[in-house]
Amino acid sequence: MPNAVDTLLQILDLEKLEENLYRGTSPQVGWQRVFGGQVIGQALVAAQRTVDPKRRVHSLHGYFMRPGDPLTPIIYEVKRIHDGGSFATRLIVAVQHGKAIFSMSASFHIREDGLEHFIKMPDVVPPEDLPSEKELVEKYVKNAPENVRRYWQRERPIELRPTDLTHYFSDKKLDPAQNIWFRATGPLPDDPAIHESALAYASDMTLLDTSLFAHGRAVFDPELQVASLDHAMWFHRDFDMADWHLYTQDSPSSSGARGFTRGSIYSRDGKLIASTAQEGLIRLRKKK
Repeated sequence: MPNAVDTLLQILDLEKLEENLYRGTSPQVGWQRVFGGQVIGQALVAAQRTVDPKRRVHSLHGYFMRPGDPLTPIIYEVKRIHDGGSFATRLIVAVQHGKAIFSMSASFHIREDGLEHFIKMPDVVPPEDLPSEKELVEKYVKNAPENVRRYWQRERPIELRPTDLTHYFSDKKLDPAQNIWFRATGPLPDDPAIHESALAYASDMTLLDTSLFAHGRAVFDPELQVASLDHAMWFHRDFDMADWHLYTQDSPSSSGARGFTRGSIYSRDGKLIASTAQEGLIRLRKKK
């Protein structure tokens, strides 16, 4: 049986059907809908396949329109919007059952030298001093609700180590911010495009949950309807997904049944490698 990282590499290795047309599949792990990070990562791979490898992704902006069906392949159509002297732009539409479920624009840029700065990484507990996911499950998750146990007990390609576990085991209202260490659970091929699509996959994890901290709720709350609505990402520097990275997140606002969250992703040595922003649906279900 392939491990979780091998499975991730398989779902990111799209099948080419025709020029600018690709097909992706989903892992059969019992999910009711396709994980949003998977669609972002696959859409980025489809775009990468149409761009000169010397041009690396520097930003992407996507919108989720319908939940993806994990039992059905996803078709990705790429439109080559622009190829300039140093930039290239692509528009990607993901389709299932004849309808668009996701659209994304992505911009690619030849690497250039220039002015450089970044905001300093927060001073947090290092990942080695935090419980591993296995330790977390053994110590804390055994008494959690069944849906929470299933989430944490499933083998995943990305390991998460939150610096504070209060939110995961309490309904206490907290500041809408969190810091999470993450890394791939195995090595990836020495291809920056694969690491970029894997980071895009991981970037959708935990973001929306941060917008619920201030309300003492979580994405597993049965009284909430929760879904990603859009996702934006900017790639700043090279990185290795096998190394630890810190995902620092804050949610400036929630209103109108939507929560907004920002994220900064740092390498272990403190360099800012990517930034994210996401708005998601956090709708209170009507009581019957």
